[in-house]
Amino acid sequence: MLEALKAGRALNSVLVRKDGIEGTLKLIVAKAREGGAVVKELSREKLDAISETGKHQGVIAYASAHQYAEVSDILAAGKAKGREPFIIIADGITDPRNLGAIIRTAYAAGADGLIIPERRAAALTPAAAKASAGAVNYLPVARAGNIPRLIEKLKAAGVWVACLDMSGEDIFGAPDGFFTGAAAVVVGGEGGGASRLTREKCDYAYSIPMTGSIDSLNASVAAALAMYEVRRRRGRDA
Repeated sequence: MLEALKAGRALNSVLVRKDGIEGTLKLIVAKAREGGAVVKELSREKLDAISETGKHQGVIAYASAHQYAEVSDILAAGKAKGREPFIIIADGITDPRNLGAIIRTAYAAGADGLIIPERRAAALTPAAAKASAGAVNYLPVARAGNIPRLIEKLKAAGVWVACLDMSGEDIFGAPDGFFTGAAAVVVGGEGGGASRLTREKCDYAYSIPMTGSIDSLNASVAAALAMYEVRRRRGRDA
């Protein structure tokens, strides 16, 4: 595992025995944190229960199915294409299949990249990669430790940020202002949507109009509708 970390292999999370972080394990934990992985300290009993072989030597790692990008890479991608960046932010998507579906649609809709939280959300697992139907190999995905703080940085860089929220304005009837410049669309987690702090940091709140007694859509479906509305407003090249 240490050699994989030294080689730059991306890890989603590392589980380590809480009463034995010393020597090589200490170095593994430091390298994992340096690379943005979530490190959790567990008892030996819990590690034994999680391990498939029981030979974990005090540490279990979950590797990413694809290398993560940097937020700066995503911002630069649109500029490289001669247009303003178009970014998707997933705030707390917990189902890897939903995450994969969002990655697939984001790539098809011409987005420059996707940003996900480091904690309490689905990561680039094999299940997410499979659901993306290969799009994970083409769309940059970055991680952020704090989504509200990320939004502040994006706004400081000239990016307008809109959150999908049931109480927001109908996205299909909204003025063109948000859609034609540097834009980021925030998609909240299944059930609860984006966090309160995330919503408060956004410049706009948009909703997908609904009829009947069902008041929300699957997160990946709502994201797809919003992404293609941005694409429609910006032109075929997004």
